[in-house]
Amino acid sequence: MENSLIISTDSILSLFAVILITGMIFGKLSGLFKLPDVVMFLFGGIFLGPYFLNLVGSDVSPIGNQLLLTFGSAFILYDGGREVRLKILNNVKISVGLLAIVGVVISSVFTGFVVNKIFHIDMIYALLLGAVVASTDPATLVPVFKCITLREKVKQTVISESAFNDAAGAILVFSIIATIQSGMFSAGASIQQLAVMIVGGILVGFSVGIILSFFISDKRFGILHEYAPLVSIFAVIISYVLAEKLHGSGYMATFVTGLVCGNKATFGFFVPHNSSLVQTHVRETLATLMRMAIFIMLGTHVDFIALSMYWKQSLLVVFLLMFLFRPIVVLVCTLPDRRAKWSLKETLFLMWVRETGVIPAALSGMIVSMKIAHSEIISSVVFMTILITLVVQASTTKILAQRLGLLEEECVTHTQYTIKDKLEEII
Repeated sequence: MENSLIISTDSILSLFAVILITGMIFGKLSGLFKLPDVVMFLFGGIFLGPYFLNLVGSDVSPIGNQLLLTFGSAFILYDGGREVRLKILNNVKISVGLLAIVGVVISSVFTGFVVNKIFHIDMIYALLLGAVVASTDPATLVPVFKCITLREKVKQTVISESAFNDAAGAILVFSIIATIQSGMFSAGASIQQLAVMIVGGILVGFSVGIILSFFISDKRFGILHEYAPLVSIFAVIISYVLAEKLHGSGYMATFVTGLVCGNKATFGFFVPHNSSLVQTHVRETLATLMRMAIFIMLGTHVDFIALSMYWKQSLLVVFLLMFLFRPIVVLVCTLPDRRAKWSLKETLFLMWVRETGVIPAALSGMIVSMKIAHSEIISSVVFMTILITLVVQASTTKILAQRLGLLEEECVTHTQYTIKDKLEEII
């Protein structure tokens, strides 16, 4: 028993160490090759995986693997919630709401239908794949947003949509997984379960966000403001665990907690400047580490045998998602919003910005770890979707924004904002 425990502990620590050193090396290379860092993390994971060095695999420390994926995705959602600005969101709330909910459903169903026809797998597994790749990821656009001043309405819509649809996509994925594992499908029961998960997650997230914001504020009972960075980490853990215990969505809870904490002033709370500054640095660094871990783990799960078999079909799914399904989703979800007054150029930009990133990567890793049927197909399609959307779309976002006249001004710093820059800010 003791030897087994020691071996398991060593395995987890070794996993963390390997991921950290690999992430730093490939993060540095991302600046040299002018590629998004997450793309290099994917390659780093492949390098560590069973087809090359075989240092990390799905059978290496499953507990550490699951811990990284679960906490990492929860923290990324929390961090995404903090980026949303409620005052600006109010002007585009209809568009964002439709994109985050209706858009995820449309993308999931359309992609699921195509996957069912192309790969000839059961519809429930096809829908699972569609739900995994349905959400978008603004984290890959943050380096670009830090060096260009995009119209605030467009920027906040992109960030808010992704933050909301990450949570919605995660809930949909786990609802489908629950249906697969139970072997029974009931529309009424599924909708009820979905409602409980969403409402439970929102209530827990809002409560945790308000309470913790109160204790780190400059008010009389703000006794924890000097521990603001630690409170951020605690907020993610307690909101996720509490929501799951109450049968709500832990991911929705962490997102809503981040939303409340990122808009403290709206709720009448103010944090001392020094505490807020340290909290921001720690939060950004930890979010970077979690992104690093998730994408490296995804790279280790890539099955080259399955990829060699399904790469053509995967490419077809990705191109349909980028050039057909995404434009349809944007049109369906923005046209009804008369208040937002979307211009043609803004709409075209929204159609192009649909990078697949952190949450789909984490969900794919969990599905592989759970050994769900057709996980090799799901992993292959997710890998291709992430790789192509990041390389093609993320790298051309700035150019497209310039061509469409959506930039207000540009900063004079480097266009590649990498891990090295973040660490230098803190040091």
